[in-house]
This record gives sequence, structure tokens and C-alpha cells, in this order.
Amino acid sequence: MPSASSRTSVATVVVTWNRRDLLEQSLDAILSQEPAPDRIIVIDNASTDGTSEFVAEHYPAHRFPTLQLITCTQNTGGAGGFALGIAAALETGEGSEPDAIWLMDDDTIPQPGALAALVAAREGYAVEHGGPPGPPVVIASRVEWIDGRAHPMNTPRVKPGATPGERGAALAVGCEPVRTASFVSILIDAARVRQVGLPVADFFLWNDDFEYSARLIRGRRALTCPASVVRHHTKAFGGTDVDPGPRFYYEVRNKAWTFTRSPALGSSEKALYAGSTVRRWARTIARSKDRATLLRGLAQGLRHGLGGPPRTTVEVLTEAVAEPLPGFVRAAPGPGGATDEPADGTLGATEGSR
Repeated sequence: MPSASSRTSVATVVVTWNRRDLLEQSLDAILSQEPAPDRIIVIDNASTDGTSEFVAEHYPAHRFPTLQLITCTQNTGGAGGFALGIAAALETGEGSEPDAIWLMDDDTIPQPGALAALVAAREGYAVEHGGPPGPPVVIASRVEWIDGRAHPMNTPRVKPGATPGERGAALAVGCEPVRTASFVSILIDAARVRQVGLPVADFFLWNDDFEYSARLIRGRRALTCPASVVRHHTKAFGGTDVDPGPRFYYEVRNKAWTFTRSPALGSSEKALYAGSTVRRWARTIARSKDRATLLRGLAQGLRHGLGGPPRTTVEVLTEAVAEPLPGFVRAAPGPGGATDEPADGTLGATEGSR
């Protein structure tokens, strides 16, 4: 895999909440990338462990001029944090807008060459046999657990029905076509973000990356890049069907919002993913040692998800950020019922520990 060139400018967004030690490891690993990102934006989701003070002290502006810290007054979850970070990444001076934005959690530790591999795949990809021009709109890293095993929680969904041309073009850069991906290390195209808008901040956590990556990717090309490796330091190894406890509410509510209000998926895709979701819910509830909590989450999640749309991202972030919001928050298009209609005419999920 060739090394990354200076042609692609990258802004990195890291969302954190009360994981100062892991954040330090993550930031040090990001700064050690060769080449390093052009900008690093840290969104502190109202941490109570001194995260903002730690970042200000250990990464001062005179030594780390590319690093920007934004501190929220309320925890907006992964969804709000990434929405704010993406908007801030696009709030740049004349001619300095990034080509791509690299998203990750605070417990994600990029391995050497992780960013270079993503950028090399973006620059080396060539669309064959027709299809949308331009670079892939999403490129996902290989996510490993702390022992090197592929992390099932963050495995991108391979694109069903990918054409031979798509598979061949992806294989030419050592990748595979995908339909959705996790926020745990993905490189997203800034131009595509300007078309479809921001993540839906009111998701708070769970399925925000599923909905947003699917919205970015619909009608475009996306890849998973095994040469880009990150380690995800979750407390346990497992997939999304591990007993979630009270957080199951967010899984249900946000899936209901995605399947009924988001344009991220086509009709046949909604049927496919909804069927898979119901089967996984049934397995999760059956295996749980506290079924009553999950059944309450199921009932409340369905009631709220089917009963009305999420709040606008502007509304959510206005309540949580003391300083003026980046202009793109107010200008960004997004899915129907969440923000304004996207500029391209269409109507428009991470680990829940933030």
C-alpha cells in the first residue's frame, strides 16, 4: 500500500467522555501518524474527570497548533459529539477546508500507518464500469479488540449485491465494498458531508453511525480497508447483541427512527435490515438475565421512535454548547424530520459508552 500523499487534507474528530487516560493514548497515536492529520478536533462531552483541563495542559496551542478543544456543557452522546465535531471541521478559513474527516472514539487507538492506509485507498481508488465519480465517500478501518481479534461490534456491513466492477475497483486498493460502517475510525468525504448534512444529534448513542454512514453511502461507493488498523479498547469483547441493559432503549428508538424517517436506506434495504434487527432483538432478550429491563426498553423505544421525529440537531447542540455553534450546524442539510432537506434532493448508529 503506498504511503499517503499531501494532496488529501484530513481533519480528525475525536469524541470523548470521562476517559482521559484512553484519550491520551488515542491523541498520541493520532499525532504519531505519518503524515499526521492537518487538524485534530476534540469534543469533550461534559466530562467530569478533568478531561478538558488535561487536554489544555498536555496539548497546549503553542506546541500543538493543529489541535482544537471544544467543551460541551451537557453530554450530547456520540451522535451530538460527532455532529459538532464534523461541523467544526468544516468551519475553516478560505481555502483550508479538509478533503476528508477522520472520525473515532476516545477509546480507539490507531496503529502506525492507519491514516496513511485510509488516504492511500482513497487516492488509489478508481471507479470502473460506470457509477458515481470521485473518491469513496466512506472508508472504514479494520477494528481490532485489545488482543488483536477483529471486533464484532465494529465490523462494517459488506455491501450486498456489489457489482463485479465495484468489487474489482475495491480489490485493486486492497479493500472491499461496504454499505454501512462504525464511527470507530472511518474516513468520510467532506464534499459528501456538505450534500447530506450531519449525524442526527438526538440519537444520543447507538445506531447514529449506522444511520449516518448509510446516508452518506447511499448511491455512492464505500470501502473497508484492512491495511488501516485501530484497536478499540472496550471493556468486553462482543457484538451488539451483548446484553445492553437500559441502553437497549436507544437501540430500539433509534432503529425505529432510522427505518421510518431516514432516507439512508431504500425500501428493500429497510426490509432486510429490519428483519435482521428483530431477530437480533429476540436473541438479545432471550439471553438476557434481566429481561424485564429490555422489555421496558423495547416498549418505550418503540413508543418514542414511532411517536414522533427526533429534535433538530441545531436544537440539541444549542443546549449543550456555550460558545457559538459552527455555522455549518445551522446550514447543514439532513434527514427529513431531523434537519433541513439535503441539497441533493433526497429526503434524507457506536458503542454507547459516551
